[in-house]
Amino acid sequence: MRTFRYIDLFCGCGGFSKGFSDAGFKGELAIDCWEDAVETYRDNFPNHKTIIADLSELDIEKEMKNFNLNKDTIDVVIGGPPCQGFSLSGKRDIDDPRNKLYKSFVNVVFQIKPKVFVMENVPGLVKLFKGVVWERIIKEFEELGYNISWRILSAEQFGVPQTRKRVFIVGVNRDFFGNDNFFEFPKGEHGEKKDVVTTKDAISDLDFLPDDVIGDNCILYRKPAETAFQRKMRKNSDKLFNHVITLHTEKTKGIISLVPDGGNYKNLPEELRNTRKVNIAWTRMNSNLPSFTIDTGHNHHFHYSENRVPTVRESARIQSFPDTFHFKGGKTSQLKQVGNAVPPMLAEQIALEIKKFIERKEQDV
Repeated sequence: MRTFRYIDLFCGCGGFSKGFSDAGFKGELAIDCWEDAVETYRDNFPNHKTIIADLSELDIEKEMKNFNLNKDTIDVVIGGPPCQGFSLSGKRDIDDPRNKLYKSFVNVVFQIKPKVFVMENVPGLVKLFKGVVWERIIKEFEELGYNISWRILSAEQFGVPQTRKRVFIVGVNRDFFGNDNFFEFPKGEHGEKKDVVTTKDAISDLDFLPDDVIGDNCILYRKPAETAFQRKMRKNSDKLFNHVITLHTEKTKGIISLVPDGGNYKNLPEELRNTRKVNIAWTRMNSNLPSFTIDTGHNHHFHYSENRVPTVRESARIQSFPDTFHFKGGKTSQLKQVGNAVPPMLAEQIALEIKKFIERKEQDV
């Protein structure tokens, strides 16, 4: 049977790779400059080759030769260049050095010439600076010989218990697919009129920790799985990792307790509303809806019923990481790794469509 192979750039802890691996792809090489994230990646993908380095300073062809990898066997290059420079929460400076990190991705595509590439980023990139950056990115990929398709996808439409929108660019090599073929994105099977996975569907079986005891990194399950999603996340897992609470002061817990399920600072008494100077402050998850976007901060968003922020495991569940996927480093680092990741279940659906797209072409040859 044909083995499809990929390289993961800006791999982080491996959300993108998890999805592609679950779709049957073989990961050949993963690169990131963040040591904690690569440690997590290595722990979960022990057979993948990894490099801790700044991609812009690497000669990818040389590195592949060092690993005895043939660039001609690489079907897909995937990756999400760091998006802080594009984010609406940043300074939004078109000359921000982080806005040029996609160049490293472009250069790897140029050197390897894969059949397909997939690049992920924040949706604000599309219209930022009146679309100048977006047009630049698309043009550079087209000039490399790729037909470009792009779409903003929302994770909850693909069974992920989270309303998380990201833009995906997929390029298909004209030398292989011809001038008239363009990738078509998968259609999500979930939506407003179909069953979505709610926050409670995702993590209610983890609601057994007291809010005043930190606990251990590895514990036994204490509640049975209650939903199909929970059973899926717990498959092949006999112990629970990364389920350690954050201790809050009694004052903070008291304020959180005043916010109802799905509420925010507007539900607090007037004298408490400005205790945190951000508009997302004191926001509780809504148990009956998919979660809001899991980010890298985790300081202002709270569990739908417990008076604390979500644990790393709860956040990972909401990102659709299975319980067998373990995170390394300190808790703050782990939360950042989770928040930066591509939801594996969304990545898997994209990977499956890419596999079918390549197979159709190869069967025609």
